Amino acid sequence: MTPERLLSLYRTMALIRAFENAAEEASRGGVAAFGAAVGAEARVRGPLHLSTGQEAVAAGVCANLERADLVTSTHRGHGHTLAKGADPARMMCELFGRATGYNGGKGGSMHIADFSVGMLGANGVVAAGIPIAAGAAHAIRLRGGREIVACFFGDGAVNRGPFLEGLNWARIYALPVLFVCEDNRYSATTATESMTAGGGAAARAASLGIAATTVDGNDVAAVDEAAAELVAAVRGGGGPRLLHAVTYRVKGHVSVDPAAYRDPEEVARALAQDPLAVAARRLAAFGVAETELARIRAAAEAEIAAAVAAADAAPFPEAGLAYTDIQDVGSGLWR
Repeated sequence: MTPERLLSLYRTMALIRAFENAAEEASRGGVAAFGAAVGAEARVRGPLHLSTGQEAVAAGVCANLERADLVTSTHRGHGHTLAKGADPARMMCELFGRATGYNGGKGGSMHIADFSVGMLGANGVVAAGIPIAAGAAHAIRLRGGREIVACFFGDGAVNRGPFLEGLNWARIYALPVLFVCEDNRYSATTATESMTAGGGAAARAASLGIAATTVDGNDVAAVDEAAAELVAAVRGGGGPRLLHAVTYRVKGHVSVDPAAYRDPEEVARALAQDPLAVAARRLAAFGVAETELARIRAAAEAEIAAAVAAADAAPFPEAGLAYTDIQDVGSGLWR
């Protein structure tokens, strides 16, 4: 790890953090859940799942991907999308429901896709990105491409059927896919360890013959190093691999969830290992001054502030567009 490489990773994490903070502020009062009322002042409506505190996983993995490589994401996918190179302004416009968003304002936070950078899309269904990733990797294999697929999913996804189905398919056909379990310890409002038998994601992958690596998901340098090795193995024809990155979900399940079900001491321990702080300590050891890191954070905040301003100024979709981009099931006579 060089200071230049670590600074680049820090910039990505700072951009993700700034985006999530701005999105959270724009959504205040905007979700009718956990006792909060929908407020007219909220510019982001509907569920908003933040990746605050998980920035090192997205940054460390995506830094090792090429532009043509593909990514599938989760309902908590802002960080993955930004790290893969998507435009923050178009992302923010999508969160604001504006016509200039990636999905024309129709998809919102959980369904952002940008094929130009390989982002096949986030997905609101837990574990649903896994078979999509396997299918994309199979297509690459059939046409003889050199691209790989990075498939992000949470720890709760390992208890759902698509996990077994997708990993089994990828292993049987030696597909070029890196499965990334972003283990943030919680499945919605329940501690995952209380509902997951056995050794978890890595053990289950190993049982299918897929080599797995567990890493500190709050240390971007460690994630970067592990991902570099795994990506090289996958791209070299070694078949699927799994990266188990142990991190922590700093925020609640959605932006208005106070997460009162968590032990405050547990949260305090997690905050002490904030990914940006961990990286800052490593950079300080390289001799990088805090003033330089503050400059990077300020630049990220300015970029995201411009994205928010662009989203505020962007038009809403025309009402008639509600009837486009939908499935035509015919007359209904088949029923």
